[in-house]
Amino acid sequence: MNYNNKSFKPISNTDNGETSDETVFKYIQTGDILTSEYSGGRIKKGHLIGIVDKDGCINMSYHQVNTDGKIMTGNCKSTPEILENGKIRLHEEWQWTSGDFSKGKSIIEEI
Repeated sequence: MNYNNKSFKPISNTDNGETSDETVFKYIQTGDILTSEYSGGRIKKGHLIGIVDKDGCINMSYHQVNTDGKIMTGNCKSTPEILENGKIRLHEEWQWTSGDFSKGKSIIEEI
């Protein structure tokens, strides 16, 4: 699976997350390396880097600056689902590596 030049927006997130339907992720993939810049809603600026496996799952780390001026970091595993319209939906399980170290789940979809 190749995520290069695809953009995603969250459609759901647990309450302890910072992304919202105003957050946009722009993915760039070269080989099995995935990067993204993202912003919107409570996030001023964020970056992620990850590895895409043979099934299209992404293991990534991220850091972001929120609207409170705090740097937040975490890890995430995203599992793809191909929708009937051909777009990609990613089911994400993540954990903060800063702040309260809590876990959460989110879903983002290709726009």
